Amino acid sequence: MKILFGLLPPGKALLFLYLMAIASMAIAQETAQIPLLIHAAQVFDGNSFRTNTSVLIAGGIVNRIDSREAFKSIDAKVIDLGDATLLPGFIELHAHMGFHHIPADIILKHGITTLRDIGGPLHKPYGGDGSLRVLTSGPILTAPEGYPIPAMGAENIAMAVSSEQQARETVRTLIEDGAVVIKVALEPGGEVGAPWMSGHHHGHESSPHKIAHAKKAWPLLSVAIVKAIVDETHKHGLKVTAHIGEATGAKIAVEAGIDEWAHIPCDAIPDALLKRAMQKNVKIVTTLDTLSKCAGVASNTSKWAALGGELLYGAEIAHPDIPWGIDAQELISMMHMANMQPFEVLRSATSKSGLYLNKPLLGTLQVGAPADMIAVKGDPTHNLKILEYPDLVMSGGKIVLNNF
Repeated sequence: MKILFGLLPPGKALLFLYLMAIASMAIAQETAQIPLLIHAAQVFDGNSFRTNTSVLIAGGIVNRIDSREAFKSIDAKVIDLGDATLLPGFIELHAHMGFHHIPADIILKHGITTLRDIGGPLHKPYGGDGSLRVLTSGPILTAPEGYPIPAMGAENIAMAVSSEQQARETVRTLIEDGAVVIKVALEPGGEVGAPWMSGHHHGHESSPHKIAHAKKAWPLLSVAIVKAIVDETHKHGLKVTAHIGEATGAKIAVEAGIDEWAHIPCDAIPDALLKRAMQKNVKIVTTLDTLSKCAGVASNTSKWAALGGELLYGAEIAHPDIPWGIDAQELISMMHMANMQPFEVLRSATSKSGLYLNKPLLGTLQVGAPADMIAVKGDPTHNLKILEYPDLVMSGGKIVLNNF
């Protein structure tokens, strides 16, 4: 090739290089468009388990899911996972990745393919094509000097609002800049065992002054201001999530029409208030592992589940005790505290979360779904811990990790 290139006149040499580049691009494009067929002994499609099933991927989406025998005549690249389980990539609904600069590629390689970053830098949605799909809320809306400002400051994490008009304007700005959810803080402080009440929260060491200040009740947004936030957010077709740790904040949230509690509350919540929240179709993101030292978490969880309230998976990635990926202990805690079956906790982290994000195919392996998937050797319903170390990770049809 070098000899041939050297014999060509300068003009033709440039033309030759151009044609070679075009040919290389065409080959790369053709390679990228070759369908991929994955065989697995067991497939969890986001709703139920199927055995000896195969998934055909084309153009970055799930093209077909059927029995292995149904694909005998298909021309595709094949990955045979053997005695493994193929699942949708997990959806993490409560993270602070941007605020703490957690590497997105590590999170992706450990099984989370979609992450909702709430309380941190604001971005338009991005990723999902070989990279972590990231959705953001931007800063937490709070009262002046309200949580989390006393503990962590306001930069890139919080924004104070003091009137209904300011609240509405702030919501509109956040949504225009890419927020997919609005987060508010309704946290007076004082809960025993809550990480935000210790001197060590989200990896930050609080000063003695801040710890002393935390002993006083933090100011809260009024019901009227929270209602304005909820109303303005709903006008744009989005939801409001609230950091809640005890009954005062929970009562404001219920009265104002908050859609989601960002945590199971740390302190015990009165049964009547839990029932009102459930009747208003509130959803609760779990973060049970993070709040394992809180006295009221177990009872709140079991009561909420008994009422028929919905729990969605979230582990609060970036908290110092939480894995940078799937948190098996979160899933185990959901099973024990809410009396959920393994397939139910898997649904909460996949198809149910996708539906909640108004992306019904996200978190599934249904036809037309983004080809975000993971695979583990063995059966995760017998050992949830293996989910923390997937052997195959795919984002938008692109293989990120493959140990098979």
